[in-house]
Amino acid sequence: MDERYYHLLHQLQAIDFVLIELNLFLDTHPNDVEALQQFNHHVQERWRIAHELERQYGPLMNYGHSFSGFPWQWVDAPWPWQV
Repeated sequence: MDERYYHLLHQLQAIDFVLIELNLFLDTHPNDVEALQQFNHHVQERWRIAHELERQYGPLMNYGHSFSGFPWQWVDAPWPWQV
């Protein structure tokens, strides 16, 4: 894989960490408007990064959570969790 793949995957992993932390915070602070705004902003950013990564390199998740190009792309290695 080229450097762009690893850069996008690193961005996705970082934003997933932020979303997990914000999710946990919001579980105990559901009325924190600023935290909710940050969460929603990062959700949109995650969608943008994941969409770009999938468009260029193939699906990130299986079982209907990501589209696949033709031919079926799940047979192409490496899978996201292998890098």
